[in-house]
Order: sequence, then structure tokens, then C-alpha cells
Amino acid sequence: MISNGLGAPPAAWPRLAEGGGFSAVSWSHRGLGGSERPDDPARISVVDHAADLEATMDEAGFERAVLLGWSIGVDVAFEFARAHPGRVAGILGIGGLPGGSFRAFGPPGQPAAVREGLARSAAWLLRLMGPPAAALAYPTVNVARALGVDHVAPVPDLAASAQVARQFATHPWTWYSELLLAAGNHPPIDTGFVSFPVTLVGGTLDIAVAAADIHAVTTTIPRARFVPLVGTHFLPLEQPDRLHQELLALAERAGSSGP
Repeated sequence: MISNGLGAPPAAWPRLAEGGGFSAVSWSHRGLGGSERPDDPARISVVDHAADLEATMDEAGFERAVLLGWSIGVDVAFEFARAHPGRVAGILGIGGLPGGSFRAFGPPGQPAAVREGLARSAAWLLRLMGPPAAALAYPTVNVARALGVDHVAPVPDLAASAQVARQFATHPWTWYSELLLAAGNHPPIDTGFVSFPVTLVGGTLDIAVAAADIHAVTTTIPRARFVPLVGTHFLPLEQPDRLHQELLALAERAGSSGP
């Protein structure tokens, strides 16, 4: 069950998109990727996204699954797990935390209030900077492919990167900003309920959610494993093979290594 980064398409997981040995499903966040906005525009909290995760699992016929989360999707996965622990075989979280995400923005060492304030400012500015950045990303990746470049550091999978960039270029960025700000309001989750295996992965160059903060969370969760990888917040595109290895290892730990 893929609890994706906000607005990210399934193409962000190229190994799973190719098959990868798992039956995998996901959904589009409210108002993004062709999904309609809710009638009540306030219903865009992490709890609401967790309800969409549950509905997607039900529709797919998944009674129990390994949850694969990225960024805010990690928070959504843990929120779902808190409400339905029996339906979760394990969680692989990349570049995200179980709540309190904005407090991990930027380099560690700064007061939590400062980091949260910077994160909120960055999330608001996306409504101004998101459109040109997304519009530039897609042709840049395609030019690299046309020139025969095998990889543009630190992104090794150009085909998947182009699909993700194309998706982000279509987002309504004011709405995206509102979604991100609402998700940032979600407080840290008490992980005392966790009895299933957990692997949390942090990018050593990630400024959106610092790897040190992800590591700190794993020390509070029984059976949790922390994996630092060289990369940014876009590890699913930068390290797809290594993340797929971690997914296989987690599935084995969870006792559900088959599809």
C-alpha cells in the first residue's frame, strides 16, 4: 500500500511500477492528479488522507498490507496504523516522520519553533515558486535524456523523473500549498502502539526532513531500523534499487514476503 508523497504519482516508484514482486496500489491526494477537491475544503488533514488510504485498501481487497510511505505519506501511514494496527504488516518510511514533520525542516540544531516557521514559509511560497520550478524540471530531464545522459546526479532514473516532473507541472499550486500546510499541522504521533516492524530511511542531503530527526524517531520504536542513504528528499527516484531491497527485507521481517 503506497502512501505517496503529496501529489506524487505511482511513477515515483519505478521498481514497483515495473512489477517488483508486489501487488501495489495507491491513490491521488484530494484535488491533485485528477482527484476532486472535497466539498468541505477543510477536510485535507492527515486524518482525512488516512481515511483515503483505508478506502483504497478496502477497494483493493487488502485486509492487511505493508505500508510504503514517502514524505508526508509517512505521517499518513502511521496515522492509519494508529487507528488500524491490525491491518498493518509493517511500515517502510522514506523522508518522513510520524507527525510533527515541519519540526524537522532544515538542518538539526535549530529550535523546533524556528524550523517549523521556516517550513511553513517554504510551504506557502510554493504557490509562487512551484509553477516555474515544476515547469522547468520536466524539459530539463527530457533534454538530459535526449543528450544520452544516463543519469543526472543525484537522480538516476530519468524516465520516472520525467513522469513525476510532468505530473507536478499540472498541479494547482495554491491548493498544493494549502494541502501541505494542513499536513504540517499534524502533531507528533505517540508510536507506543507499534508492534510491527518498521524501517525508516533518511537522505543525508535532505533539507525537508533531516535524517538526524528520522534517526531519533527510530530509537523510540521497537523493532525499528534506520537506514541513511546518500540523497535528497527524492530518494525514491535517486535510490530506487536500494529502497526496493529495503522493501523486500521489511516484507520478510513482516512475514509477508510474497505478493
